[in-house]
Amino acid sequence: MATEKLQLYKCEVCGNLVQVILPGVGELVCCGEPMKLLEIQHDTSEIGEKHAPKIVFRENEKYVEVKTHPMILEHYIQFIEVYKKDKSELHLKYLNPGDTAEFKITGLDDDIKAIENCNIHGLWGEDKND
Repeated sequence: MATEKLQLYKCEVCGNLVQVILPGVGELVCCGEPMKLLEIQHDTSEIGEKHAPKIVFRENEKYVEVKTHPMILEHYIQFIEVYKKDKSELHLKYLNPGDTAEFKITGLDDDIKAIENCNIHGLWGEDKND
């Protein structure tokens, strides 16, 4: 099995989340079990609308927002990642319950993507063209 840059794998036993920095060959294992590759979801139903990050451009800043998602202890966005589509640059913001689910970034071109991870519903992307 070959991994790809920026893929996310989760341990179904302990919950560890691992991101691939450099691709390789072999199986990622944690707690004696193969780790599960997380797939980016792009649902347009109500659940997708609450999870899919939106990239908003305003003057020199790019905002990544997940506006309608709750940010409570039981249900919240754990992190937002913004990366260039060629995966040559990555920006990561960790979030906590009570935070605003947004990530403000300056100095990036328009060729970017965003993902976010919900502690209950998993990994979501802002568009269908990954």
